[in-house]
Amino acid sequence: MASAARLLLALLAAAAVGPCAGAGRVDLWPMPASVARGAQTLLVSRDLKLSTAGSNYSDGRGILREAFQRMVAVVELDHAINGSYDGRGSPVLAGVRVVVRSPNDELNFGVDESYMLSVPATGNPLYAQIEAQTVFGALHALETFSQLCNFDFNARLIELHSAPWTIMDMPRFHYRGLLIDTSRHYLPVPVIKSVIDSLTFSKLNVLHWHIVDEQSFPLQIPSYPKLWNGAYSYSERYTFDDAIDIVQYAEKRGVNVLAEIDVPGHALSWGVGYPSLWPSAICKEPLDVSNDFTFQVINGILSDFSKIFKFKFVHLGGDEVNTSCWTTTPRIKSWLIQHGMNESDAYRYFVLRTQKIAISHGYDIINWEETFNNFGDKLDRKTVVHNWLGSGVAEKVVTAGLRCIVSNQDKWYLDHLDATWEGFYMNEPLTNIHNPEQQRLVLGGEVCMWGEHIDASDIQQTIWPRAAAAAERLWTPIEKLAKDAGSVAARLARFRCLLNQRGVAAAPLAGYGRSAPSEPGSCLRQ
Repeated sequence: MASAARLLLALLAAAAVGPCAGAGRVDLWPMPASVARGAQTLLVSRDLKLSTAGSNYSDGRGILREAFQRMVAVVELDHAINGSYDGRGSPVLAGVRVVVRSPNDELNFGVDESYMLSVPATGNPLYAQIEAQTVFGALHALETFSQLCNFDFNARLIELHSAPWTIMDMPRFHYRGLLIDTSRHYLPVPVIKSVIDSLTFSKLNVLHWHIVDEQSFPLQIPSYPKLWNGAYSYSERYTFDDAIDIVQYAEKRGVNVLAEIDVPGHALSWGVGYPSLWPSAICKEPLDVSNDFTFQVINGILSDFSKIFKFKFVHLGGDEVNTSCWTTTPRIKSWLIQHGMNESDAYRYFVLRTQKIAISHGYDIINWEETFNNFGDKLDRKTVVHNWLGSGVAEKVVTAGLRCIVSNQDKWYLDHLDATWEGFYMNEPLTNIHNPEQQRLVLGGEVCMWGEHIDASDIQQTIWPRAAAAAERLWTPIEKLAKDAGSVAARLARFRCLLNQRGVAAAPLAGYGRSAPSEPGSCLRQ
C-alpha cells in the first residue's frame, strides 16, 4: 500500500540506533519540552548507583528504589555487561542522583509530573542529576534517562552518547489514558500488569479499567457476592485482593486506575447472580430503573470500589442505552406512568441518581458523551464528559462549563484496526477550543482498547505502537509536536523497537493496527 511505501522511505533514513541516531535528531519518545545536548560519549557503570542526597523524599514505600532497579534492567536488557572500562578513553557515569522536593507520594490527579534531567560530561565521581517536585516526576525522568542509554555490542558495555544533556520536561495534559476491557475477554492479572508497565514507557498515566459489561462480570464484590456469578467461568475472575494488587502495582509506577461500571445499558451480566436486576427474564437490559434494589446494588459496588480504587474519578458509563425493555415490561411501564416519566426521563433519572450515589462515596464522575448529548444541562457539575462518538463534542462540553476527556473513535479506538498511527498522532484534543479557560477544562485524552477481538494473546501488539503516537500528543508541548506525522516515523520506529527489546510485543508501524511484518528486515524498517 502507498502509506507503507512512504513509511519505508522515511525509515530507510533512520537505520542507525541510539538516542541521537539521525544527524541532529533526538530519539526520545515522547519528545521532552526542552532538550540540549553535547557530543561526548560516556560509559555507564555496570554498578550504577542511586543517590538521594539532598532529597526531601524518604522513599518509605520503595517507589523510587524499585523504579531505579527497573530502569537499570531495561537498559541492560539481560546483556552480560562484562567489557573493560580500561583504555576506552571515555568518562564513566557512576550513578544517578535524584532530588525530590516533596515528601508526599500520594498519586492525586494533577500531581506535579515535571522533572529536570542533566547528564554532565565531566565530574569525579560523574553523576547524572534528576530534580523533581514529586517522586512521580522522578519516575518519568528515569524513563527518559533509560532511552539515552544503549548497549555497545563490541565493548559489551552500556554507552550514553551526546553528553552533556539538559532536559526539562512536563506533561501537556494531566489525563493520559488507556482503556482495557476485561468483560469481552478476560485478561489475567500478569497481563494487566504488563500493560501497566508498558504505559510507563510512553508516560501514559491512567489505566481505565472497563471491568464489567453485558458479557461478563469478573470482579468480586463483597457487598453483593453473587455478582461474579456472571463471570465467563470459575477461573476467569478477579478477587477483591487482585484488584487491590493491580491498583497498588499501578500507583507505584505513577499510573492511576480508573474503574468503570457502565450503567444502565451495559449490565446484562449483573442479573446472572441477581435476576431481579433484569426488567424480565426475556428482556434483560438495561437494568431495572423501577427497582430500588438496582440502586442498592450500585451503592454496594461503589462502596466496595472506594476501598480499592483511590483515583479521584469513577466512570459510570451511560452510553448506548436501549430503553425498550422498560416500556415493554408491564410493571416498569406502569411505574413510568405513575411517576410521569417517558423513556428519556427514566434514562436521565437513572444516570442522575447513580451520579449522586458515586458522589456520596467521594468520587467525581465520568460519563460517556450520550449523557451530555441528551441532558447535559442536568448533569452534576462534577461530571467529566467522555467523548467517543466523534469530533466536535469537546468544544460543546467546555462551552457548557463541564470538563472533558477526548477519545473520538475515528482516531483513538485501538480496536479499529484501520485507524493508523498517523491518525493517532495528529488527533488534537483542543481542536476549535481557543479560550484558555475552556482549554483547561479538557483534562486530556484516552486511547481505547475494546476487547471484543483481543485477549491476552494479542493485546500488546494491538495497543502498540499506535498508543505511543497518542501519548506524545498528550505529553509534548503543542509547539514541539510535528505538523506532519511522517516526520516522526523514524523516531517512533525506534521506540517501537525499544518496546520489542523490553518484551512488549509492539506491532510494526507499516500497515494497519496489529499487522505482522511484511517481509524480512530490520525492526527499524518495519
